[in-house]
Amino acid sequence: MATSQVIAPSRAPSGSPAAGVQHVNVRHTSGFTVIGNHLAQHPDLSLLAIGLAAHIQSLPAGARVGIKCLAARFPESEARITAALRELEAAGYLRRSRLRLPNGRVVTRTTSYNQPHAIASASAPVASPAPCKQPPPPPIPVETRHRAAADLLAGLRRHAPQLTLSARDISQIAPEVTTWLDRNVRPAAVRHALTSDLPPVVRHPAGFLRTRLTDLLPPPLPTAPERTAPEAVPLQDCDRCERVFRAPEPGHCRECREAEPPGAA
Repeated sequence: MATSQVIAPSRAPSGSPAAGVQHVNVRHTSGFTVIGNHLAQHPDLSLLAIGLAAHIQSLPAGARVGIKCLAARFPESEARITAALRELEAAGYLRRSRLRLPNGRVVTRTTSYNQPHAIASASAPVASPAPCKQPPPPPIPVETRHRAAADLLAGLRRHAPQLTLSARDISQIAPEVTTWLDRNVRPAAVRHALTSDLPPVVRHPAGFLRTRLTDLLPPPLPTAPERTAPEAVPLQDCDRCERVFRAPEPGHCRECREAEPPGAA
């Protein structure tokens, strides 16, 4: 008697795609984070930025998310993590602010937004109709720096045609250039670092520039010591005329000293 065999179906069940991803979903009951498709499928953010945003949103309040902590947790370099954080800032998913504690220490506070557009819409006041067209608001500082970095990258082909980049490449690399600009490196110096001593052939301009931006990234400038105000010279009462004058020690005012005869004690 022949033995029956279990044979896998030769094709997917009806209604399933023949190619591409197929999902096997099991409902989470604990230990999960809801991530919006507006983030997971963001058309402009890099894959590193999307993953970093998902990681930060999964952390409890008060967790450390500084650049050094993230670089110690993941294999990416500090420069790449910094660039990804700036992407998230520009897209509204993160806001970082500097705070001074009562003991004088300066710390960075990071605020994560899981739906930045919804929060912006909910907090925006309802404006009454204006009688005339209002000028658009000026760009925020992050957008201004990102735009300057993007213009620098787009103009590289004027100096080195082999460094011609696509618009998508520029969008992904611009945050790393912004890191250089934030460290007080002039645009001309950034351009020189990217275009000098080029090999005869650059097959992958985006990867080549990303490597240079990471390997040649200069350290931040050291913090300048705070200037302390000079100690005020105390007020003194003249021993003769009782006029008030400033001097480090008690004695006579200038008028009384000038009025003394030569050789007087």
